[in-house]
Amino acid sequence: MDFNLDETQQDLKKLAAEVLTRQGDEERLWQAGLMSVCVPEEAGGAGLGPVEMAVVLRETGARAATAGALPTLAGTLVLARHGTPDQQRRCTGPVTLALREPGHALAAPPTTTAHPPTHRAGAAGEEAGGPGAVVPEGGWRLSGRKVSVPYPGADVLVTADEGLFLVASPAATAEYTSTGEPAGTIVLDDTPAERVAGPEAAGDARRIFTAAVAAQASGVLAGALELTTAYIRQRKQFGRALAEFQAVTMQIADVYIAGRALDVAMWSAVWRLGEGLPVEEDLALAAYHVGEALKALHTCQHLHGGLGLDVTYPLHRYFAQAKHLSHLLGGADAQLDLIGARL
Repeated sequence: MDFNLDETQQDLKKLAAEVLTRQGDEERLWQAGLMSVCVPEEAGGAGLGPVEMAVVLRETGARAATAGALPTLAGTLVLARHGTPDQQRRCTGPVTLALREPGHALAAPPTTTAHPPTHRAGAAGEEAGGPGAVVPEGGWRLSGRKVSVPYPGADVLVTADEGLFLVASPAATAEYTSTGEPAGTIVLDDTPAERVAGPEAAGDARRIFTAAVAAQASGVLAGALELTTAYIRQRKQFGRALAEFQAVTMQIADVYIAGRALDVAMWSAVWRLGEGLPVEEDLALAAYHVGEALKALHTCQHLHGGLGLDVTYPLHRYFAQAKHLSHLLGGADAQLDLIGARL
């Protein structure tokens, strides 16, 4: 694959960087059209794909911005790939994904159950629910529990045993996050839902969400590396800049290597997603390196000394985001288990 961004992607990267540097709030992202880059053109968006989603999210992470871009971009991309034109038009605003379940890995089959509506009889003489019966997309009911749902309150794409479903603004119990971003637990108890597509779409939603988390984590680590590199160049100890000490040089090199490893896995994964190629191995590696990024942030904190523990210093925002993103995927150890199972 070619890791270079094309002209459109370069322009998108530049726009995202300018908007996030100047304002960085969610409203400005919407005004600039960055939140709708994955919405189909027919529904009023730019109709772009996984690579462009990753471009915006990486810039978001590089500035440790908390603007809800991750669930919205991932959710609208899922709908662009699997939703009906009507669903795509109705869900051009904030949308989120409900994938994780208590006690289950993100990659595990969902335990949330979907109950179909009353079947209509098919051909004459066929019993309701029998061969040839037609199941309408509306009127489904969901039962289960979803946790760590980012930015609840919007329309929610929910994975269940029968596929992917759309639930309109379900009630959520607030959860604590390290970044302070909204998250919640959603309890589905015979909750009305609209079916989007079958189990393959549910799997694709998980893949897109994983890629989105990896893209934002890639930006977080890049931003923290830039901040830490600037600090050790100007901070002096014993009359010398910290960057002149070999031990410090080795540690910042480890952070750089962690960032490059995440970048390679992430860009390969989003490119393969966009091309419709097998992507599970790349995603597993990218998800593992998201967990490793948190370890690299520990190194950045260490290199800042006592300043690294100051919650008012910018590095704290990067550390909080790395912790939050790693939590969304279950951590590095969980990803190693998945990689081991695949091998």
